[in-house]
Amino acid sequence: MSPWGKMLLNARKQPASFKISIPEQQLSEFYALLKLSHIPPLTYESAHEDQKFGVNHRWMTNAKEHWLSKFDWRECEKHMNRSSHFKVPVEDRTSNTTFDIHFVALFSANADATPILLLHGWPGSFLEFLPIISLVKSHYTPETLPYHLIVPSLPGYAFSSPPPLDRDFRVEDIARVMNQLMLDLGFGSGYVVQGGDIGSKVARVIAVEHEACKAVHLNFGIMPEPQTADPSKYTALEKTGLQRGREFHRIGSAYALEHATCPSTIAFTKFLTWSDPTSTSSLDTILEAVTLYYLTDTFPKAIYPYRQLFTPGNIGAHENPIWRINKPFGFSWFPNEIAPVPRNWVESTTDEKLIYWREHEKGGHFAALERPETLWGDLKEFVDQVFA
Repeated sequence: MSPWGKMLLNARKQPASFKISIPEQQLSEFYALLKLSHIPPLTYESAHEDQKFGVNHRWMTNAKEHWLSKFDWRECEKHMNRSSHFKVPVEDRTSNTTFDIHFVALFSANADATPILLLHGWPGSFLEFLPIISLVKSHYTPETLPYHLIVPSLPGYAFSSPPPLDRDFRVEDIARVMNQLMLDLGFGSGYVVQGGDIGSKVARVIAVEHEACKAVHLNFGIMPEPQTADPSKYTALEKTGLQRGREFHRIGSAYALEHATCPSTIAFTKFLTWSDPTSTSSLDTILEAVTLYYLTDTFPKAIYPYRQLFTPGNIGAHENPIWRINKPFGFSWFPNEIAPVPRNWVESTTDEKLIYWREHEKGGHFAALERPETLWGDLKEFVDQVFA
């Protein structure tokens, strides 16, 4: 076992080590279907190189060719398995369900290490945080690391079991399961949660509803303009971010409506349009993420949170008054997020002072993947400030 994978003695449950290895037959079937897949003919819309109407024909054609001839899933498995993976049964009494939760971890040998729960969203996965895991490993040993890093696959994603079939499953349900995971790992005395995309909503709910969570850091906070907004305080970057948000709502949010209204029916384009143009993920990184989704049947099992968005009377997690953050709160702002919101919007969602804010000039929706040094630097600074 890796020295980073040694569990704490006070864990309620001992997770089982897990190695990613897709059966050869399943992989062969995937490549056969990929080879037979048809790229639609070139059209006016698909000829646009700016992704205005989605992934363009040239990019998709090149991606398929690369996927078949150069992409190597077994190399991806080697890359993933360089980190320590685990599975553990998490009992959720509210839904009367036991979830088999997959997670990646860096366990410190330091008894005083601060646990940090890192939460992904859609179309992400635990893969988003592997660059941060690698970065941390390069700077510490298990004996010197002052943190425990826990990167779970949310229910329905990758190697975690899906939500129950006999009841609705919402953001607050995910939060409850993730908190129980941390309690089972022995972190009931306190931990920090970080999240982007759907993970930011889950993190917010965890911070408000679960005592063991002592602080929360987000890098996503989409919401409508609050009544307390003060446009005179917007920075030039925030004004540009608001314009990007208006464009997202005008032409980029149809996917959410489809997820919400036809979830049984669509993620290349999001890795391209939601990223900072100066740091768009490599083709192999995108194909790794999409292949993982396909091989684990993630897509149909993972879009359930979007249904909640369009429930009559629903109030989004970040503007919902019942989820006003009442604990130390930090935020990292990236200009190429899909809908960056101003600082005073974020401040309106907390009963505590926003104790940490960093505004960056580069970075997008997949900050952990695009800018791991930046996001980790912010998170480390925030955690050290909270527990100083």
